Amino acid sequence: MTAFPFKVSATDGKARTGVLSTPRGDIRTPAFMPVGTAGTVKALTVEQVAATGADIILGNTYHLMLRPSAERVRRLGGLHRFMRWEKPILTDSGGFQVMSLSKISKVTEEAVTFQSHLDGSRHALSPERSMEIQADLLGSDIVMQLDELVALPASDDRMADAMRRSARWGQRSKNAFGERDAQNLFGIQQGGTSEVLRRESAERMIETGFDGYAIGGLAVGEGHQAMCEVLDFAPGMLPVQRPRYLMGVGKPIDIVEAVYRGVDMFDCVLPTRSGRHGQAWTWDGPINLKNARFAEDESPLDPQSDVPASRDYSKAYLHHLVKSAEILGQVLLSWHNLAFFQSLMSELRSAIAEGRMESFRRGFAARQGATGSDTSA
Repeated sequence: MTAFPFKVSATDGKARTGVLSTPRGDIRTPAFMPVGTAGTVKALTVEQVAATGADIILGNTYHLMLRPSAERVRRLGGLHRFMRWEKPILTDSGGFQVMSLSKISKVTEEAVTFQSHLDGSRHALSPERSMEIQADLLGSDIVMQLDELVALPASDDRMADAMRRSARWGQRSKNAFGERDAQNLFGIQQGGTSEVLRRESAERMIETGFDGYAIGGLAVGEGHQAMCEVLDFAPGMLPVQRPRYLMGVGKPIDIVEAVYRGVDMFDCVLPTRSGRHGQAWTWDGPINLKNARFAEDESPLDPQSDVPASRDYSKAYLHHLVKSAEILGQVLLSWHNLAFFQSLMSELRSAIAEGRMESFRRGFAARQGATGSDTSA
């Protein structure tokens, strides 16, 4: 494998900023990846997503393999062409959704077998099949190994079993992925909240050798404080010269705390999910546009933003759209939220480059007015 060049341009404590260069474009880090579940970032066009400043999006293997099918996407030119997104795409392995959405799933050493949540049809997802779907059929730029996810809390034995199976599946994933110049494969660290298991997982991943390293198994019930405690040690176990990706996280305060601890990449459904339910994320915390106090508020969500959804529409109008269940309200709030998340990443990159990450972190937490909590993709 030829790893995409990753250059760290500045550090501030454990936090770092840089660029991951791919054939389809540069990814500025820290980076937030909007989630394109079924070949679309919900409610938005690719032009709107790009306008927020996103360098990369995430596609969901599980959803696409079931509908319209990975084979159909391949026949139609691959995922980039199918959805008209020319920048990089990272695809998850499908394991998370198999565990959380399928009607019935069973894990064996060979594969995960499951019933579709759509029609009950039976499927099997092995490390080899996951590589085929992601790399060959969807054509993603960054492919994730198949791993086994365990919701927390869980026993040490259960976490250890899943971690070791994930390590074995990581080796099988790499063997199936083979040698590729235009695509990269990321491994996934597991081990729950155990420092001992996380270290064993990291050592086994490094022995296998990946192009990037993800921290999995968080934002699955452990809570914000426990997540931060794991991030105090987990990123430092991974190779410093390769990108570190915290999967499924999260709220803005979670992202800031993770960047502070050395994480480079993030994804979460939160911005668009919140937008569809009338919530807008701002520098002073989230606000609920359903609230009557916004009924005659003529101020925009962010007058300094370059994104029309944030700058050109009053909170009063957005309140009206949300209360009226108008689709435009969901579109505008989703667009605004993604723009806010990308602005947050831009500010984090600047804070690291200018050596003021600690003051940014403290100021951001004070303005948000709360600590993080569980979020999951």
